[in-house]
Amino acid sequence: MLAQPAERPRRLLALIAVACTGLLAFGIYLQHVVGLEPCPMCIVQRYALILVGLLAGVGAAAQGPATRRLLVLLALAAAVFGAFVAARQSWLQWFPPEVLSCGRDLYGMIESFPLKRVIPMVFRGSGDCSAVDWTFLGLTIANWSFLWFCAMGLVMALVAWRAPTAAGRGRVPA
Repeated sequence: MLAQPAERPRRLLALIAVACTGLLAFGIYLQHVVGLEPCPMCIVQRYALILVGLLAGVGAAAQGPATRRLLVLLALAAAVFGAFVAARQSWLQWFPPEVLSCGRDLYGMIESFPLKRVIPMVFRGSGDCSAVDWTFLGLTIANWSFLWFCAMGLVMALVAWRAPTAAGRGRVPA
């Protein structure tokens, strides 16, 4: 049986939240079981993924269409940000800098510097963000991250575009 038109966005958002949870679990597995240490750009991507998952999960549970649309648009913005960071890391992996500008890892930065200096360092990338430690089907973690963020962003853009407005009218019939 097909889902009612009002239930489709909820199911898609719930699926995105589950996908984010699975991707985060895989990242934790790679870190703690395989032994790969995430660079600052990887950590930023994790936070973007957490934000996308939380917003999508809350959006799936939201009752009002206006609230759901707002949450979807916020999750879309987080996905675009995550895709940007993943694209930047992919670029660094394809074209590594001649002089390694990355230095210590995030934990070393937090131990050595005040937080107001650490945050800009994280966003600049200060681990070896250009290192390729793991691949699957010829793509790095950053490449896969970019693809996942783009796929989730596309789904959320479609959900936001098709969502009914506050007046109850839909842009595209379901």
